[in-house]
Amino acid sequence: MSRRRSSDVTGKTTRFRIVNTSLLIIYILLISLLIFYIFRYNILAFRYLNIISTVLMIAVAVLSALFIWFNKARVFTTVLLVLSLLIGSGAIYTIKGVVDLYLGLNSTSNFSEYEMSVVVAADSDIKDIQKVTNVLAPTNNDGENIASLTEELLKTKKVQLTVDSTSSYLAAYKSLLAGETKAIVLNSVFEDTLRSEDPDYASKIRKVYSYKKTKKVETAEKKQDANADVFNIYVSGIDTYGSISSVSRSDVNIIMTVNRKTKRVLLTTTPRDTYVPIADGGADQPDKLTHAGIYGIDASVHTLEKLYGIDIQYYVRLNFTSFLKLIDLLGGVDVYNDQEFTSHYGNYHFKVGNVHLNSEQALGFVRERYSLSGGDNDRGKNQEKVIAAIIKKLTSTEALKNYNSIISGLQDSVQTDMNLETMMNLVNTQLETGGSYTVTSQALTGNGTTGLPSYAMPDASLYMLEIDQASLAQMKAEILAVMEGK
Repeated sequence: MSRRRSSDVTGKTTRFRIVNTSLLIIYILLISLLIFYIFRYNILAFRYLNIISTVLMIAVAVLSALFIWFNKARVFTTVLLVLSLLIGSGAIYTIKGVVDLYLGLNSTSNFSEYEMSVVVAADSDIKDIQKVTNVLAPTNNDGENIASLTEELLKTKKVQLTVDSTSSYLAAYKSLLAGETKAIVLNSVFEDTLRSEDPDYASKIRKVYSYKKTKKVETAEKKQDANADVFNIYVSGIDTYGSISSVSRSDVNIIMTVNRKTKRVLLTTTPRDTYVPIADGGADQPDKLTHAGIYGIDASVHTLEKLYGIDIQYYVRLNFTSFLKLIDLLGGVDVYNDQEFTSHYGNYHFKVGNVHLNSEQALGFVRERYSLSGGDNDRGKNQEKVIAAIIKKLTSTEALKNYNSIISGLQDSVQTDMNLETMMNLVNTQLETGGSYTVTSQALTGNGTTGLPSYAMPDASLYMLEIDQASLAQMKAEILAVMEGK
């Protein structure tokens, strides 16, 4: 009888040892991954919480190993390991969600994409690229891409095109509609310029050949100091009809100057119509700032760097149409409206005071400029208000209700080259010091005019904003003051 009892005890002890050893192995693997994430991405890197957390996790593993080795506190060891695994799994799930979100936002940051096409009139009897011999195209300001298209056609379709030169894609489009030419080349990044002149242009043309191109984003390949206390972020708001990586004009241009030490953020808005020399593909020729976007995010960054005499470390691109849809998932946002107006989009009426917005109302709020006393400047301020309100909601506990949907929405509407370590350092600073960042804003002013030459659209008479040099000097001084901690 005693032998049987002894055998039962021994068997029970063995089973406990096997179970606890298995739990310990799983726990060690889990905390190894967790510790890697913590130190790789600067998670909990404030008040030594990352070190304290690591020590506690290792202590649990060592204590459990000792209990198993000496065959002590078997039940306690099981309970300790199970609870630790549950807590660790929850932490891993949360951290992995953050890392996956970052990877989604960052996955296309080092390249942009666009489409080169051969286009005919919608009612043309040309149905196949093989029937096209001549095309009209602006070889002077987009020669490299046009040459790439013709080379690709020759290589893949054995079609050799003769390219006749014109001044712009808009001029080529007008010639096509007038019947002066049978086919033209169209770069997708210039489709917005056609749309601004003719909203129904898409129904009047037909693509007989398309070739997708990708372009490296140089700014995304720079190595930035993730621990820097001061940096500038370019926020570009677009309304692209393709993916977030599609090249598009930038309708919102905000430089966010961040000083982690002083916890100050300065938002500097440069109106889309500002007349400035456009860098890179713009050949440093004066044009509307929004046209910098058609040459890629690099061109917008370099143009604003030259304008304000600063370095811009990161960029964020927002597709406003899809980004604002997040508002419904967040239960709406609240902003303060400082002037009464009715929006052309949606015909929404906004009174002075606090205004609650759903996604459609928000679109009307951020797109309107004609009904505002300050025009494009006031639109820029309204865009800043909505962006700030969304960020506030995204960082609240309310966002957890639709976590998966919000993550998916962000990945579809936001693109950035900011590294995760920098993002986490901002969070760590906030958690360590408490309180909130002081956010101020400013907007470049100038005088509106028409008739100034446009490099991208030489055949169009466009509205431009000539810069007020006193305003520009003030903007530069304010940015410098924040960067220097004054």
